[in-house]
Amino acid sequence: MLVSRSPPRVSRAARGHAMFLRASLIVLLLLWPRPSAGKKKLYIGALFPMSGGWPGGQACMPSAQMALDLVNNRSDILPDYELELIHYDSMCDPGEATKLLYDLLYTEPIKIVLMPGCSGVSTLVAEAARMWNLIVLSYGSSSPALSNRQRFPTFFRTHPSATLHNPTRVQLFQKWKWTRIATIQQTTEVFTSTLDDLEQRTKEAGIEISVRQSFLTDPAVAVKNLKRQDARIIVGLFYETEARKVFCEVFKEKLYGKKYVWFLIGWYADNWFKIKDPAINCTVENMTEAVEGHVTTEIVMLNPETVRGVSNMTSQEFIAALMSRLGGMNPEETGGFQEAPLAYDAVWALALALNKTVAPLKAKGRRLEDFNYNNHDITSEIYRALNTSSFEGVSGQVVFDAQGSRMAMTLIEQLQGGSYKKIGYYDSSQKNLSWTPNTINASLPANSQICLFFCLIVYIQNSQPYLNNMTAVGCMMALAAVFPLGIDGHHVHRSQFPVVCQFRLWLLGLGFSLAYGSMFTKIWWVHTLFTKKDEKKEKKKQHLEPWKLYATVGVLLAIDFLSLMIWQIVDPLHITVEKFTKEAPKEDLDVLIQPLLEHCSSEKMNTWLGVVYGYKGLLLLLGIFLAYETKSVSTEKINDHRAVGMAIYNVAVLCLITAPVTMILSSQQDASFAFASLAIVFSAYITLVVLFVPKVLRLSWVVHTRMRRLITRGEWQSEQQDTLKTGSSTNNNDEEKSRQLERENRELQKIIQEWMRHRLQTGIYSLPDWSHMKRGAMQCFLPRREEE
Repeated sequence: MLVSRSPPRVSRAARGHAMFLRASLIVLLLLWPRPSAGKKKLYIGALFPMSGGWPGGQACMPSAQMALDLVNNRSDILPDYELELIHYDSMCDPGEATKLLYDLLYTEPIKIVLMPGCSGVSTLVAEAARMWNLIVLSYGSSSPALSNRQRFPTFFRTHPSATLHNPTRVQLFQKWKWTRIATIQQTTEVFTSTLDDLEQRTKEAGIEISVRQSFLTDPAVAVKNLKRQDARIIVGLFYETEARKVFCEVFKEKLYGKKYVWFLIGWYADNWFKIKDPAINCTVENMTEAVEGHVTTEIVMLNPETVRGVSNMTSQEFIAALMSRLGGMNPEETGGFQEAPLAYDAVWALALALNKTVAPLKAKGRRLEDFNYNNHDITSEIYRALNTSSFEGVSGQVVFDAQGSRMAMTLIEQLQGGSYKKIGYYDSSQKNLSWTPNTINASLPANSQICLFFCLIVYIQNSQPYLNNMTAVGCMMALAAVFPLGIDGHHVHRSQFPVVCQFRLWLLGLGFSLAYGSMFTKIWWVHTLFTKKDEKKEKKKQHLEPWKLYATVGVLLAIDFLSLMIWQIVDPLHITVEKFTKEAPKEDLDVLIQPLLEHCSSEKMNTWLGVVYGYKGLLLLLGIFLAYETKSVSTEKINDHRAVGMAIYNVAVLCLITAPVTMILSSQQDASFAFASLAIVFSAYITLVVLFVPKVLRLSWVVHTRMRRLITRGEWQSEQQDTLKTGSSTNNNDEEKSRQLERENRELQKIIQEWMRHRLQTGIYSLPDWSHMKRGAMQCFLPRREEE
């Protein structure tokens, strides 16, 4: 049973009097002077960015100093030592950090550990630290590149890697049965590395990234490409300023609403979309409309549980003590306030690791104060102790993975009604996904079963099944023409051979017109309605009447029928005999053998073939052009046009190769028959596979999914009952919505049954009228689009 826990809310107004007293006592204890006689000092070299791109040192430095004071006042941790912090302002600038690192390394006293912040600064420090046998422990670096153990062998961090969001995203994709997603990223190293990791994880989970877009400063083209590729489940990786640009374009392209799900990073400000930005031309109302409903994942940096960790302080007490130490500064205006628990726990992780090394070093006859930049043994002991660290801190359980990165829980939130609501947590170490109460819709499984059946009907209906049937009939006629192609005068009487010749011609001609003509019709109308820039929106609103499609196929079929009829009347096919050089048999029989080859021919055979091949060739070339032009078009009116385009490529290539080759090989009957028959068989079967196998797989998937949900429905309902028992009962409004959805589901089921009965009786595939149905009953269809 999953029990969700909500993290504590940090609010100055809500802090109680008792908590304030406790925090005051802690601060007095920290500030009270303690004698340090007899204690040996160990120095920590720290780089706190007090200014620059991320001024995280404003809150992280007081937090680290607070932890340092507590550690030095503990008699059970490093009783013979005192930790002292030597810190500089790196300004979050690698260039400035280079100079400061030089000062730290070449200025007395010797530092036993380095503590940088900012990914760029940490990259520089961690890469150089190995040369001085120094351990690097960062409190504010999220770049995935820092997880490279070969490049950064002594690096640890209490700030989780940005890739920690990815297991949560993949878990949600699997939970909601999404198999195709899209991504859009800002072109920076941290987001590129994160996306590469996401791509690897989704591939292992059987999830396809169908669209991957990136931008440097202007996301307009990338967002338009997402729209053109019909992306529905979209992961966005960009900084807050770029997020406003992205969603301004999202609003313009209407890439939001019930049909779309956006996944963003959770460390933006809560009101990031309401901040006025001169770089965009969208109003606050536009932005609020566009971002509604998106999902965020955020690393939990403050322990959601009210427990006392290794420092004997709860997360609430830590925030109270930090606020007192900051002197009343506004947390929203203090850089690094969210990351302050990570800096606090970084000092505790270091102190516990150093304390753990005292005994092993003593057994080897060494001491911590013996450390110098050439001493590899002491560094190895500190590395081993940090690598096995595990304790409860104010930011949660502190554990490092094999790459030295922090393992932490992930908070899942959704923007509902203009504000973020916590909907769940994911613990990647335990692979445990827990939901916040009142966020699971109890009517979803029933809705989904009806939607699966309805979406299958709509899917087949929108592929124009009658045209597909014509394609299948045409392919069968073409396959049937293979048999008369192999018949010669040895199998039928000479007087009946002209009938066989006509049979070949009519089967191939009409079979081609039906099979290729129906596919050409689909591509033609998709190109006509959806690729013209002028009046494009008006064209999309038009309804495509089926009679127009059938009329187009009828025109192509009539042209072939008339041309063949005129050919048969004016210049009918007959037998012509081609004579070859006389050959002498191997035995000396005093005879010569005259090889003869029977052809189906007419008086002006080359003229007729030129007309037919010219017309068909132009049709094939035009089909290839239209298929290429419509490859990126997305439409529900003819939803299998991409598969039709692939089939057209197949038929066109084989036909354009086979026609001239068979004319060249006309005097070699075996080679000519083999080449022509194989081309017909391959083109027909590939066309049938490309058009019909996806529909068969869809049917199989729907049946399998529905049976699986029917089997697991009892388990799901049992889980809901357990959730209700733990106190997560829905309120009256949710219960009313649930009952309303159930009523609409029953009504929807009746409509589908009536429509199926009417379709079986009349054979008409017109969809029922859903205008009287409320939006709530139909919204279940939309999240399935990306999965389909």
